[in-house]
Formats: sequence, structure tokens, C-alpha cells
Amino acid sequence: MVRGDGFLTFAGQQYRVALGERGIVACKGEGDCGTPSGVLPLRRVLYRADRQAPPASAVPIEPIAPDDGWCDDPGHADYNRMIRLPHAAHHEKLWHPDQVYDVIGVLGWNDAPVKRGQGSAIFLHVARDDFQPTAGCLALSRTDLIAVLAHGLTAIEVRND
Repeated sequence: MVRGDGFLTFAGQQYRVALGERGIVACKGEGDCGTPSGVLPLRRVLYRADRQAPPASAVPIEPIAPDDGWCDDPGHADYNRMIRLPHAAHHEKLWHPDQVYDVIGVLGWNDAPVKRGQGSAIFLHVARDDFQPTAGCLALSRTDLIAVLAHGLTAIEVRND
């Protein structure tokens, strides 16, 4: 469970989490910098095999490559889907020079079905050292992220209390 105070409670432990700049939002829109509220299933885990071994996880795991991206263009048919680069539509590169996407938990937000403009690329990923806000994702320290994945995380409940 994630609350607006920036903590994830899982398996009897509490972990610091960075949220979107606007905090937790009930009505998510593309580019609004809010973290969506609700139960977000963990669909799969992506990781950089050049930087670490595959993390233990209860969901499917796959390595990413330099040409992997995520479409965040609401006007494109690939909206809120993993893509290969180069890509004509606006997108996010998954192969980052920093550590934030070394491990990516793909969260089930606006994906069943995808609705244009209701938010894309909502991930559970590695936080920056200063836990600065995300663009709408949830971010944990690398150690904590690896720990919650290894403990069998399959969904996150995001809410304000």
C-alpha cells in the first residue's frame, strides 16, 4: 500500500517511495505529473542485464535493450505500450544513462483497455538518490525495489489516507 506520505507498506515493512510531483491523483491524465490512485497490478519486470542480474520476481522478467522505449503519445496507436526505437511518435527511452530504469516494474495502469490521454508509462522503478518526485511513477531505492520484488510483490494499492 502506498499513501500520500511517501511510504510503501509491504510484507510487514515500510519503504520510502518517491511519487509524482502532484502526489496521488484520483483522475490521471497524460503528462499531469500525478501518481494514479487505485490497485495497480505488477504486469512484468524489465531490467538492464548489462548492470545487474535478473531480479527475483513473481511476475515475468525480461531484459531491456538500447532500442527499447515506451510510447506516451495519446494520438498514436502504440500509446502506453513498449516500442522499439526509432519510433515516429513521442516516446520515452527505457535505456537511461542513470540508474532509474535499471529495474522497471511495469504497473497495470490504463492498459486494459488503453484509453487515450489517461496516462502512460506508470512504472515502479529505482529512485534518484535524493528521492526527487517522478513524472507519475513510484520509485524506491534499488535495495528496497529488489527486496519487494523478491518478496513476491504482484500489485500495489495507491491511496491517500
